[in-house]
Amino acid sequence: MSDVFDIYTVIFLVLAVFIFLRLRSVLGTRTGHERPPIDPYSRQEAPAAPNDNVVAMPPRTDSPFDQPVPAAERWKGTFEAGSDAEKGLDAIASVDPSFDANAFLQGAKAAYEMIVSAFANGDTKTLKGLLAKEVYESFAATIADRERRGETVQSTFVAIDRATIRDAELRGGTSEIEVRFASQLVTVTRDKDGAIIDGNPDKVTELVDIWTFARDVASRDPNWKLVRTDAA
Repeated sequence: MSDVFDIYTVIFLVLAVFIFLRLRSVLGTRTGHERPPIDPYSRQEAPAAPNDNVVAMPPRTDSPFDQPVPAAERWKGTFEAGSDAEKGLDAIASVDPSFDANAFLQGAKAAYEMIVSAFANGDTKTLKGLLAKEVYESFAATIADRERRGETVQSTFVAIDRATIRDAELRGGTSEIEVRFASQLVTVTRDKDGAIIDGNPDKVTELVDIWTFARDVASRDPNWKLVRTDAA
């Protein structure tokens, strides 16, 4: 009985080895680099041809930043309510697309402080670069008269409370913008002996000035110049 069992055992072992070798020759062996099985229900993308010079860009999406700024919002907060400045600003922007009303007002405030300080100090060199010819000549004459009398002016800015566009116009090839400044200033004028003849060194004075700046839109010079001054 044991002989029979041993014979059958050997036969089965031989058959098992033979079947294993046949399956391996047909199916092969796993190397760890096989592709994953394909899912027939998943969407398959066609592989793109390699190109080192092409950078894949994300798909374009609608963004609020891609939308044009509405006309009603374009100059919001820069001009006085009830004024006709909006039409003038639109006209200026039509010939100068880079025009930015907010940036203009920031520059106007800086110019306002520089001009007032330079006028008080008798600094005609600084004034000449910021004023139109007629305005410069008027300022320079006033400074010369003051110096002949031996008078001195001291001005200290406390704050520029507000600067708003009061009017704007495109005249031929020249942009003109009228700005209303509300500021706080400490100013005092002394005679040749040092006595105070105007102002108060211990008092803040509130000033409202209306200045008009102009620029030739065809000029490569981006700077605006003061062409007119008025007191409100």
